Parts: sequence; C-alpha cells; structure tokens
Amino acid sequence: MSALTNTIEIDRPPVDVFVYASDPLHFPEWQVDVLEVDFEGAGGRQLGSRFTTTRRIGPNERTMTQEITEDEPPHRFAAHGIDGPIRPHASIDVEPLDNGTRSRVTFELDFEGHGVGKALVPAVRRLAARGAPASHRRLKERLEAHG
Repeated sequence: MSALTNTIEIDRPPVDVFVYASDPLHFPEWQVDVLEVDFEGAGGRQLGSRFTTTRRIGPNERTMTQEITEDEPPHRFAAHGIDGPIRPHASIDVEPLDNGTRSRVTFELDFEGHGVGKALVPAVRRLAARGAPASHRRLKERLEAHG
C-alpha cells in the first residue's frame, strides 16, 4: 500500500508554518489524537532526537517513540517510529506560494507493522485516513487565526 497523502494551503509564510507544524511539542495543539509529547534526554529537537507521543487510538491510549530522521527548515521534516507493534512514518513538506506569503503543506503518513502489528496496520491506516484531515484543518485554522 502507498502512504496516506494530504495537501493543504495555509495563508502564512513557509517559515511560520514549518516552525509550528514540525515541532513535536505543538502536535497536541493541532493533531486531534495526540494527548502528550515528551522529548527524551536534554538534546532538544534536532536530527536524531527522539520523542515519545501518547495518542488516543479508538478508546485506548498508546505511547510510541519516534526519531527525527529529516529536519530541513523551512521545507521538510520527517520522523519514524522506532518501537512498538505499529510504527508510523510521517513527513511534512512545506512549499512557498505567492512569493512566500502563503504555503502548500503536504503530509505523508505510513505505518510499518511488527509482530502482531502487521495484522493491525490496515485498521490503523483506516483510522488515520479518517482522522488526519481533521488535524490538517485544525493546523490551518490555528496558523491562520494567529497570523
């Protein structure tokens, strides 16, 4: 299966969109299923940093650790899950529009199953496909309201 992909346009410059959307500490503010994010260690956000995300998946809370695998401000951010039966692979690409006054944001999300997680990936993909657009609209609303 191919990754879930969604694109939105936001009336804010790419640097503003990238700084906010790619900061895991802001994920609970715009991703509807994220309850909490914590960075491991004192290294902060940089390539190779790891963070733990607690998400509500259906009626349950799940915690997973992700590692930042790409961080190219203000254009591309990616993180991959490193533990658990279902590991997300997510990226955010930000492109300038209208001479850099607006942005086009493309989100890509995929999942890798390990052990019992292999059988659960199709269901998780369906949940993500339903929930991701709401998160992306929420991101757009937050950024445009705080312009």
